[in-house]
Amino acid sequence: RNFEIVLKSWPPYFLDFLSRLEPFLQSSVFDLSPDLPPGDTHSTMAEPEVSEVVDLLAKTKVEQLNEVSFKGKGLKLDKAEDAAEIVKAVEEAKDLQALRLEGNTVGVEAAKAIAKALEKHPEFERALWSDMFTGRLRSEIPPSLESLGAAVITANAHLVEIDLSDNAFGPDGVKACHGLLTSKAVYSLEVLKLNNNGLGIGGGQILSEALIKCHTTSSAEGKPLALKVFISGRNRLENPGAKALSKAFKTIGTLEEVSMPQNGIQHEGITALSEAFAENKNLRVLNLNDNIFTEKGAESMAKALPNMSNLEVINFGDCLLRSGGAEAIAKAISSNQHNLRELILSYNEIRKDAAISVAEAVEGKQHLMKLDLNGNQLGEEGIEELSGTLEAFDMVDVLGSLSDDEGDDADDDDDDEEDIEEEEEEGETVDDPELQVRGTAITPTRENQSPLKVSYSARQFLDSPSTDRLLGLGKDRAQLLVEELGDSLNDADSTARGLMKVASVVTEEAAVKSAAFQCADAILTRSLQSEQSQPILIANSLLVHMGLLKSEEKVQPIGDLRGPLILLQHIFQQVYFPRSLAQLFIAFLTRPNSQLERHANIQHQILQTLHRM
Repeated sequence: RNFEIVLKSWPPYFLDFLSRLEPFLQSSVFDLSPDLPPGDTHSTMAEPEVSEVVDLLAKTKVEQLNEVSFKGKGLKLDKAEDAAEIVKAVEEAKDLQALRLEGNTVGVEAAKAIAKALEKHPEFERALWSDMFTGRLRSEIPPSLESLGAAVITANAHLVEIDLSDNAFGPDGVKACHGLLTSKAVYSLEVLKLNNNGLGIGGGQILSEALIKCHTTSSAEGKPLALKVFISGRNRLENPGAKALSKAFKTIGTLEEVSMPQNGIQHEGITALSEAFAENKNLRVLNLNDNIFTEKGAESMAKALPNMSNLEVINFGDCLLRSGGAEAIAKAISSNQHNLRELILSYNEIRKDAAISVAEAVEGKQHLMKLDLNGNQLGEEGIEELSGTLEAFDMVDVLGSLSDDEGDDADDDDDDEEDIEEEEEEGETVDDPELQVRGTAITPTRENQSPLKVSYSARQFLDSPSTDRLLGLGKDRAQLLVEELGDSLNDADSTARGLMKVASVVTEEAAVKSAAFQCADAILTRSLQSEQSQPILIANSLLVHMGLLKSEEKVQPIGDLRGPLILLQHIFQQVYFPRSLAQLFIAFLTRPNSQLERHANIQHQILQTLHRM
């Protein structure tokens, strides 16, 4: 089994060679038995069989990719002359198959210059243009894309891959690519990556229309579009965008890998996608992480899964499947997906019995290397039973970490429901300025604690932040905090520390959030108005104090990111927030981080806000 896992990590072309070589390995060709004459290790190998092995080796070759790469150079290319180095490299390339511009920033004139050089390369196949418009105005990006796309068409190139990920161009960017995506240049397209582009519903619909048109025209010429890989995560496609793209997927029918995480797709969109995926019989990788299946969406997907028998990776993590949805998925894969290598159902509010059903469903799946059920609601007893079930199949080694298990809180849920019912039965609230009267209980309201003289100074709050102390500052709390912080707000790190103290006490309570937002607005407005203000340094300090960026100095990051994330969601929507910092926060808020994963819903909302910029 361990050897099989090693084999899985080897390149496909070598595995193909091994499969061709298998008959020879099983034959007497390599029978080095003790009966061999001394020193004769080749007498049992017939010459014709040796030549066949040589032929197989000759057929097994690695295709070389001739690529011009300026990845990560950090070049700022505004004018045509700024792009002279890239233009020269493109013009001098004898066999230019790929051009990689990731990690630079390309302006309109520079893009035109590069495009002019590309027109001379009909052999061009891979447009690797992710993250190449950092800091550009949104209006600059479409003309640049149009120039580059037109160059590919003029060159009479036949693209195999397009990667425009991490470029925040929205629907306008898709419109700019429409000419390329419906041209003969993409009849040969196999890989399309549009990850983290802020496409939105409109962008998804425009993209779908382009792909369907391309398939129609290419089919008419006997060369139907046979797209294999489609990646479009973090794009706010939602239900309408997902439904539109499902029509394209159903039309194309050749997909092997689809990755669409964090798109706010609910059960209606999931149902449409499920029906489309059922028409793509060669689908091997399906990643819909961090969407909103619910049980309805899971049931639709379960109906489609039997038609996707070649699936190797299923990632439905953080999709709100709950136990009912997990049971449906488990039942669907139990007699199918024999090639399954990874099954990810983490952070789905799945309970013990449903998790065990999932474990029983993977019995006998010899290729399975990973089963992720972390972040669900199994409890200690459930974890033991789950491990025991897999151990009985000799498959416990595939089970991932369960360190973030939320425990079996069934009893707590019941208590919550009872509490809600009790509150509803307690009677009316008397409109008394000092008291709230419910039934026979008398409790002072939060808002009216001031008559009880529970008040605090700004210094007391900063020294030991708490919800009570924040509210106890009174209606002038924002002004008091700014005055107490004084000239320290000229310093980026001091500003970040002040914001983190406010963030540390944020809860979902309306009064607390309102107070915290007032203080954050006042602190940042004062800091950003300073002549010494450097917004990028404030952003860096915030990321450091949140534990998302390492610092040379010893900084103890805040323990729970929920408060800071709620506060950031508010800050990002304010007019004082520098839009130029959006990409920086996107970069760090999309990195793998266990703390962020615990608050995926807030994280998703924040990313939506940032992408709209």
